[in-house]
Amino acid sequence: MKDFQDSVNLYKKQLQIGDIQVTYAGLVKYVTKLGTTLSKNLSKSYSFGSLFQGYMDYTYFYYSNQFLKDRKLKMALVLNHPKMQFEVWLLGQTIPIQERYWEYFKNTKWNKNRTTKPQYSILEAVLIENPNFNDLDLLSIQMEESLVQVTAEIIQEIKVSKLK
Repeated sequence: MKDFQDSVNLYKKQLQIGDIQVTYAGLVKYVTKLGTTLSKNLSKSYSFGSLFQGYMDYTYFYYSNQFLKDRKLKMALVLNHPKMQFEVWLLGQTIPIQERYWEYFKNTKWNKNRTTKPQYSILEAVLIENPNFNDLDLLSIQMEESLVQVTAEIIQEIKVSKLK
């Protein structure tokens, strides 16, 4: 295992190259613009929150509707940096709410192959596994379509569960 100084030296070298800063800023800018676009296009269905940049691990924003709020739930659109993929997460306001919904969702397609609850969420669904950042307009269209579909499926599953 590398010692911390070795890691700092590698980090410094990568910062001097400059690609990391430019790429990270571009990704954050894209997710910010995507949030604005989704907020405008889907305002009748969902309310959207502000962007959280994360720590080069996740960049995300929350979105919700009255059905989710009534159950103390919300969704997050997440850019997972280590996997470089877009995901939707279902979140609960408190740990007991997350645990109650996890008990239900752990046996659904959303958590198939998971043996433990995700660290930050009840479930994590991949929207776009290998996004093409060379065509941001097309990517935004794909993101919106996928987000609407997957979110509707998750909400329908919550309705079937009859959890409150």
